[in-house]
Amino acid sequence: MAQHSVARLDQLDERKPLRAQAGTEEIILIRQGDQVHAYQGNCPHAGAPLEEGALCGGLLVCPWHKAAFAVDEGAVCEPPALADLRRYPVQVKDGEIWVDDQAMPMNDPPRHSDARCFVVIGAGAAGTAAVATLLGHGFGGRLVWVDQERQPSYDRTALSKFVIAGQMPPDEVPALLEPGALRRGHLERVYGKVRILDVDKRQVVLADGKRLDYDAALLATGGKPKRLDLPGAQLPGICLLRSRDDAAHLLDAAEPGQSVVIVGDGFIGLEAASALRKQGLNVHVVTRHDIPLAKQLGERIGRTLRELHERKGVVFHGPTEVQRFEGTDRVQAVLLANGERLDAPLVLLGVGVKPATAFVHGLPLADDQSLVVNAQMQAAEGLWAAGDIATFPLTGRPARIEHWRLAQQHGVIAAANMLGEQRRYDDVPFFWTYQHGRTLEVLGHGRNWNRIEYVGEPEQGNFIALQCIDDQVEAVIAKGYSRAMAALSQRMKRSLTSREARELIDAWPD
Repeated sequence: MAQHSVARLDQLDERKPLRAQAGTEEIILIRQGDQVHAYQGNCPHAGAPLEEGALCGGLLVCPWHKAAFAVDEGAVCEPPALADLRRYPVQVKDGEIWVDDQAMPMNDPPRHSDARCFVVIGAGAAGTAAVATLLGHGFGGRLVWVDQERQPSYDRTALSKFVIAGQMPPDEVPALLEPGALRRGHLERVYGKVRILDVDKRQVVLADGKRLDYDAALLATGGKPKRLDLPGAQLPGICLLRSRDDAAHLLDAAEPGQSVVIVGDGFIGLEAASALRKQGLNVHVVTRHDIPLAKQLGERIGRTLRELHERKGVVFHGPTEVQRFEGTDRVQAVLLANGERLDAPLVLLGVGVKPATAFVHGLPLADDQSLVVNAQMQAAEGLWAAGDIATFPLTGRPARIEHWRLAQQHGVIAAANMLGEQRRYDDVPFFWTYQHGRTLEVLGHGRNWNRIEYVGEPEQGNFIALQCIDDQVEAVIAKGYSRAMAALSQRMKRSLTSREARELIDAWPD
């Protein structure tokens, strides 16, 4: 261990971290009055440079995916990061900052003897965040984690953005938890499919007949991709994209120069169009809409996205629908309701997902087959639900939102409440999309906006769009403005006028 002079105190701005180097360690320095903290320089989730984030309300917010860490100790407070920041010893001598090049040891929480059994079903975003939270809070009972993928708990967002673009091999998709995190407590990993969850008996029955009795359980099984009930829909060559295996299968089938038809112009469909175009395929998108994502993003941003895709060679067909798929041994063509026939040996369905809840017994499901939960994510006595399968109260109204980070937020809250806390969902939904090298971020959940106010021009470069209900900001969409978006991810937990939003944007330039 050695100390290194890394900066002077008067170089530090209390609103912005400073990047420095202690020996071979890349660190950031954060000032609170005359006190200085030193942490690892990059976010533990995806490696974002933390000096580009925002310091607000005692939190350091990651510039990329809005993970939040406590400034005073580096503890993770909001996902997608599931690990605390490494912390380095600091001394200030005569206005000079000295930092050790060895991180301080991470302290494991105390574990007390506990006779209870908790079961977490599903190892996607919500299930992994819940397991990390239970282990991180020191749960000392038996923790059984059930999933039907042999290699669960990975960053599913990489599949449509990077894996099928050929930029990341399927087996290199990042794990959501470090192996060391899974060795804490009494964790059992079970590979299997749940056949029945009996709410009244508090029992899980697996497809192989194994039974698990639980004191508390979390359902985090996510969504199942929808298939179209149309002639030829089961032909080989018609693919889905939900798992690492799906992505590997699609990659194997995709050949540069061949045609692919993508059914659906939602975020997954458009990300896949971008990725497969990068692979050199001739991409055709079948859409029900004149302008993609107009409902979610507004017509102006949706139009700029479509024009971007068209400039990159993507061909849109619609508004129309698929009438049938043609082929003998495998798909050969897609016939559309408008009479077009698209020859293609490969089809990707991106028409949404439905909640994977068919195994739940003893609890009524909503019309869309989701589980209705309260603000604590509880569905019934001893049972919680999180992620794509959960309809939960958001600003006083029920919502079901298929966002990856929101599923993590749900999982953290549900796990804390399984341990006896009384946490409610009062966070801000966030997601991001990556298309043809451009990243769009969305904060909030726009349902009833009646006008959009712009800072910058979507057609020209970086911009922020405020989706408002009259004067109240409901959601924010941005390209660029990473520090302002990091600050907004915290500020939007309270009501926000468009004037207040513009003042914040001006106060947090990149």
